[in-house]
Formats: sequence, structure tokens, C-alpha cells
Amino acid sequence: MKILISDNLSDSGIEKLTKVPGFEVQVSTSLTPEELNQVIKDFDALIIRSATKVTAEVLENGKNLKVVGRAGIGLDNVDIEAASKRGIVVMNTPEGNVITTAEHTIAMMLSLTRNIPQASSSLKNNLWEKKRFKGKEVYNKVLGIIGIGRIGRVVAERAQGLKMQVIAYDPFINPEVIETLGLRGVTFDELLAQADYITVHTPMTAETRGILNKSAFEKMKKGVFILNCARGGIIEEQDLYDAIKQGKVAGAAIDVFAKEPPTDNPLLTLEQVIATPHLGASTEEAQENVALAVADQITDFLTRGTIRNAVNAPNIDGAVLVKLRPYLTLAEKLGCVVGQITKGAIRKVSVEFVGDAAGQETQTLTTAILKGMLTPILGDMVNFVNVPIHAKERDIKVTTSVQSEAEDFTNLISIHVKTSQGENVVAGTIVGKKEPRMVCINDFRLEAPLEGHLLLIRNIDTPGTIGAIGTCLGRHKINISLMNVGQVLERGENIIFLRTDTPVPAEVTRELLALDNVDVVQAITLC
Repeated sequence: MKILISDNLSDSGIEKLTKVPGFEVQVSTSLTPEELNQVIKDFDALIIRSATKVTAEVLENGKNLKVVGRAGIGLDNVDIEAASKRGIVVMNTPEGNVITTAEHTIAMMLSLTRNIPQASSSLKNNLWEKKRFKGKEVYNKVLGIIGIGRIGRVVAERAQGLKMQVIAYDPFINPEVIETLGLRGVTFDELLAQADYITVHTPMTAETRGILNKSAFEKMKKGVFILNCARGGIIEEQDLYDAIKQGKVAGAAIDVFAKEPPTDNPLLTLEQVIATPHLGASTEEAQENVALAVADQITDFLTRGTIRNAVNAPNIDGAVLVKLRPYLTLAEKLGCVVGQITKGAIRKVSVEFVGDAAGQETQTLTTAILKGMLTPILGDMVNFVNVPIHAKERDIKVTTSVQSEAEDFTNLISIHVKTSQGENVVAGTIVGKKEPRMVCINDFRLEAPLEGHLLLIRNIDTPGTIGAIGTCLGRHKINISLMNVGQVLERGENIIFLRTDTPVPAEVTRELLALDNVDVVQAITLC
């Protein structure tokens, strides 16, 4: 078996792989994209970090490629859909940097509060400016945490050790769960108004992009400190710059940027800002942990067929996976859709498998549904192995049932989701041998391929509204490739399900929502 390591990896991980009989390990960390396309054909496994771009072209050229292993969490640099279509397993190591990222956040908070980087630089320039760098105490201050997943929880624990008051906002976790952690759950606006420090620990999703923006800064305390060791783009950097210049924000500690490296970033011109070059996961321990983890996972997969921490495949026999793959795709994408159209913290998920679907590995398919639902919330942190743990941590109740006979379809998967704010039902089927179709959203029957860029619209059933929607999209040169329109007669509503050739930007969805008689516009990103 030939393994290519194309990014820097801890020596301990490389050594572990080279000791496996039958493994031939090549380390090439300076390959150009063109060179990678040429050499990948000879390898069974590819190990990467964040630098290598695993494109559809790379995957197509990898004629022998069976697995891609990421030493770390983020998989933005891997075309997962293309890998899945070719049957290539994509793995990551999601637990390797939890502690180190949380510790970096605490270190940044203390450094920011006590002006340590600025004071150190001043002293090295032979200045003695004690009065200039007078700091504050974090004792008894309020730390507001946005996102209370694995890293957020460790940050909270460490902050409580510093005797800070910790409040948390996470719309996808039930309030009772937050209380069991010894934290006070609050709304987003309450966190903005009460916190002396605000730190974000969420993945980059459509809902978290730019969540700390001009409007949010206006609702904060004067003199608040901002921390971001999560993902660039969660904070609107220009708005943060303006808030600091205006004196609303006292300072910021930033480890991640929307564009990296952050050349010509105005934040870096401010003395009130301290910054590090994406060091959240950069400790010896974390890098060794992820290197050893990915080495073990690749070894187990290539020698025994065992799949661990895969984002596109469960831990099952390869022959079973071939048969199950279409249903897995359907289950995950249905979960992804219903998770995005249903607002609030998920409380209960009821799944019914009907007809041929009832004869499949229903437990594995249920896991795929949960992964689809939680991926828009947790991003690359969630995979087939750890999704049951994430669901349990969020106190999500899951029930399943099977029905051997189907009235309208030879196979059907139906999902009913209840959250703190509402409930929705979606259902789907496999057409032919492997084509997933969504056939139901609540009262609305349709037949829509689960691919591409999707848009769900609810509107009052009045003449001209559908035309206005099409005109708006056309004005922005967005082509509609599929449209399903249905009526909910008892409410006088239409539900419109669109597929477009290109993504619908947020500003266009806002423009659609502003149209007369349009009540809901939801862009859906498929997992």
C-alpha cells in the first residue's frame, strides 16, 4: 500500500506508518497542484493538513486512491462530494485540537486584558511605560460564549476556574443542557448586552457568517473585548475596526481571519488589537495527537477495512456500503434539509423507514440523518462516529420505526423533527437504483433531486407573486433550473421549492423576503 503525505506531519505519525509491514510512505510537502495531479495515481492513501487542495480533478486522477486523511478538523480543502461519488473515504481527527484551541483563547483573553504583547514590544524598545499599559482583572467579569460545543465548553470550564461569570448562547442546544454545564443560557441579544468579553466557538455556516457585525456591536457594552479563535469570517472585520475606532469595543484578540494571510487588514494597524497567525491548534501536543490519530485511522482502514472518523461513510463492511450508499446519501441530505428549515434547538427526531428502506441498516441510516441535521450547525466537527455523542450532548431524543409495505413508493424515509421553535416533516425516496429524491415537505408533495443550490419560499397565494420572485432572481442573473409549486389550501399559502444554477446570495434572499406576500425565504446548503 502506498501512502502520500503532502503536508507537514509530526514525525511520530510518519514513523508509525513506516513501521506497518507492506506500507510504502512518501513525504512530499512541496508539490504543486499540477504535480499532485500527476503523482496521485500511484497512491492508495493521501494524508493532508490544510495546505493541500484535494479537488475533484485530484480525486479523478487518483485511480487507486481509497482514503483521504486530514490531520486536523477542517475539510474546506477537500471536495467531499466528489470523493463520495468515487467511493473514496474522507476522514478527519476532530478531537485533536479541542484543549489547545481553548487554552489559546484563554491566553489571548489574558494577554489582551493585560496588554502583554504591547508592553513587551515597548520594553524591548527600551521604554518603561507602566501607566500606559495599565490593564484590568478578569475576576468576576462576564464572559459570553457564542457556541457551546466541545471547545466552548472547555473555555467555559477554564474561565470558571478564573472566577469569571460565564453566560452562553447556542440556539442549537436545549437550555436544560446548558444548565447542566453550570452555565447560564441567554439569548443572543442578552449576551451582547451583558458580556464584558465575547468569544466565538462556532463553525463557519450560513447562520454564523458575520454574526458579530455592526448591528451586534451597537448592542454591546461600551468597553467590551472581542475574541475569535474559531473561524475567519464569523466577525465582520471592517465593522469591528469601526467599533474599536469609535471606542465601543476596547480591544480584540484575533487568531483567524476572513483572508489568510491577512495582508492589508486594517485591524492589524490598531494598537488595541492583538493577533496570532492561526495558532489555535499549533501546539506540540495537538500536532502529535492528530498525526498519531490519522496514522492509526489510515492503518486501520487499509489493513482491516475499519472506518473511523469518516465524514462521508459509516463504520461498516465495504460490500454492505456499496448497497447502502444511495440510502445513506438520501438520509443525510434529508436530514440536512430538515435541519435547516426547522429553527431552534432540536428536541426530538422521529424516523420512519418504509418498504425497501426498512430492510436496510436502519441504525446506520439514522446516524446519517443526524449527521445531516447537525453538519450545518457543527461543520467539520461532526462525522459518522461522533454524531451520536453530539446528539446525546444536546439531549436529542431519537425514535425509529419500520413499515414493510409502502402505498405510494417502493421505499421511503420520513423524518419528523421537533425543536424549541416548531416542527417539520420531510420525506424522500430512491428512484431507480441510486437517485435520491425529496417527495414531501410537510403538506407539500413534490419530486425534487437533492442536489445543487436549493431555495424554499413560502408566500401568500396571490396573483403575480411567483412572477415577482422569478423577476428578482433574473435581475440578479440567477437561473432557475427546477421549480415545484404547491398550495396549502386551508392556509391560502404557496410553498415554492427552487433549484438554481448558482448560489443565491444573502442579499438576494433578503430582497426576496421583502417582496409583497412573501413570508419565508430559506436558502438550503446540502451536506
